[in-house]
Amino acid sequence: MGAVDGSSFRTGDVDEAREELDARYYANRMDVVDRERRPFAARFDTVALGPLVIGDLSCGADVRMSFGELGAYHLNAPLSGRMEMRQGSGPPVVATATEALLLDPAGDTFLDRWTGDCRTLSVKIGAAELRDRLERLLGRPASGPLAFAPRLDITRGPGLSWVRFARQVAFEALAGEGLARHELVARPLQEALLNGLLLAAEHPWREALAHPGEARRPAPVKRAMDAVRERPEHPFTTTELAALARVSVRRLQESFREYVGMSPMAYVREVRLDRVREELRAAAPDEVTVSEVAWRWGFAHQGRFAARYREKYGESPSHTLRASG
Repeated sequence: MGAVDGSSFRTGDVDEAREELDARYYANRMDVVDRERRPFAARFDTVALGPLVIGDLSCGADVRMSFGELGAYHLNAPLSGRMEMRQGSGPPVVATATEALLLDPAGDTFLDRWTGDCRTLSVKIGAAELRDRLERLLGRPASGPLAFAPRLDITRGPGLSWVRFARQVAFEALAGEGLARHELVARPLQEALLNGLLLAAEHPWREALAHPGEARRPAPVKRAMDAVRERPEHPFTTTELAALARVSVRRLQESFREYVGMSPMAYVREVRLDRVREELRAAAPDEVTVSEVAWRWGFAHQGRFAARYREKYGESPSHTLRASG
């Protein structure tokens, strides 16, 4: 998780506002809907905290915007006014002062109307970092996509608490020499924000996080998992992993399904997928190709590999490689 970077931006020029949001959030197109009704006057206070960008944003006039795929999770929580949005082939949804919207990394995104009276907390959340945080909290890989319910109640309970927390963290981080800018404080705050969002929003693992089980993984499962993480490049078989775990193949398979949520070989593939991502993020685009890295880690079927990669990290492997450059 990286350093803290804050910015207070003011402009009456639409192009300048678009460029600022491009730099802080995503590439976009922006148009004022009704210039005569209210003057355009953008006020963007933003702070980047590692995998998060938290902004207090308003435009003064009604605007509409369009984006490609965001490549990150994004939460809009208006303090006033409303934001009318669409993503992918989904229906129109509205963010208000009572209900925030949580958008997925994939799917073209359209902000059909951002009302001039709308001041919003706008939070970009790194997809890979959020999934990594989920898996660390679960203590195992999470099979399947991390898909959130789009609406989040921000009038009470965890939703309201998280919005208040995010606003306070951003306020402190923007306050010059505040403690929120110190590495020893910034990193735990970033982690707490990711943890809090995973507890506040609806997704398939929310109950598991809210009510963690008491049972710990048995020693055979841990021995097998440790062996895979120490040598993910090794051509493991279920039989070899069972021997390392000192149990029968059937017992290992049953234990993995109970305590890890997948088969031993599925776990091997998940660990190797993490290594692919690490290698793509560290490489220059002109040094390697996605297919070379995938093949090196045992993914022979490029279509299935790309689909699983996108499902897990919220972006294509080629996007990861390009971003590394």
